[in-house]
Amino acid sequence: MPGPPTTRPATALTGPTRRGLIGTGLAGLTALALAACGRSSGGDIGTDDSSVPDALRYAVIGDGTVGVPAVLRTALGGNDLGEALGGVPVTWQPGFTASLPVMEALKAGEIDFTFATATAVIYGIGGQVPLVPLAAFPLPDNSLDILVPPGSPITGAADLRGKRVADQQGTTGTYSLIRYLESAGLTMDDIEYQNLAAADAEAAFAGGSVDAWVSWQPQIELAKRRHGATALPGLRTYDHAYYVASEEFADAHLDTAVRTVRAVRDAQRWINTRTEDAVAAFAADGGFGDDELARESYRDLVDARRLSESLADERIGPVSDEAARSTQEMADNFHTLGVYPQRIEAAEWLTDSRFDAVREAVSDALA
Repeated sequence: MPGPPTTRPATALTGPTRRGLIGTGLAGLTALALAACGRSSGGDIGTDDSSVPDALRYAVIGDGTVGVPAVLRTALGGNDLGEALGGVPVTWQPGFTASLPVMEALKAGEIDFTFATATAVIYGIGGQVPLVPLAAFPLPDNSLDILVPPGSPITGAADLRGKRVADQQGTTGTYSLIRYLESAGLTMDDIEYQNLAAADAEAAFAGGSVDAWVSWQPQIELAKRRHGATALPGLRTYDHAYYVASEEFADAHLDTAVRTVRAVRDAQRWINTRTEDAVAAFAADGGFGDDELARESYRDLVDARRLSESLADERIGPVSDEAARSTQEMADNFHTLGVYPQRIEAAEWLTDSRFDAVREAVSDALA
């Protein structure tokens, strides 16, 4: 996701264990993640789609000056979200450091629509956050990197034993790190895990207080170039991405929610096909500040389709059995590690018949 500012304090884990990996430091979500997964008692979603909302509150991960939110906010390429929604005002709520903290805002009734990785959706399901899965698509399998400083003796996963590794816990990077360590027969207990948001992690990495750092694009590629760092081979992204709405909003305004998904698809399509125009427009809006390196690395990532929303132009669709299966596999892995004391039935929840109207509406809108 776009390089987010640090708007929430990061908490470093001390004496990390697998059980405490994600539960520690997520004050607003600890109880949610450890709650038993229960199915909502509400009826079918979308059957009461009878009114136009007063506004749409769109959560933005990062500062909103690049990517899909920037396109839709400033109507780049004619992609005006308010117009696509028939004049519904859109309130942009930027500054979230990742999609996991957005679940807190969703739980509190503060937002209506957001991007969310599968890890965040699992937390939402387990904690009975009132969300509705609108659409899903696979994240690029190379949307993450794990960096080590120039000259580091660390050349692969096995060398991370006993090393200080930074990651923003509970995110896509956490799951990829777990799988990466497993490839060398290691677990999270074999490293000194540091829970740091991206800005804090980069400062720690540059200052030498961590030995490796896992994060997503574009900030990790920019940091690689800025610090002359090396990306270790073999790290993969296993996550799916989702667009979700609050249950209250989707039930009352399904048409608006679905139109927003279509607008997101069209905005990403414009970015992918008009990359130079998009990057120039983001730069004019202050998206890269005066940092030409940031602009260059972002453009290269768009060309390589390595950003979180890169595949939302062609791969997005109603929540599929494959997306549900992948998300369940991730939830089961976290359960096995002791992160969740009970199994979360993510796939069953994602494919529940109460969302049939949602899947049909999204399929029709994206056809």
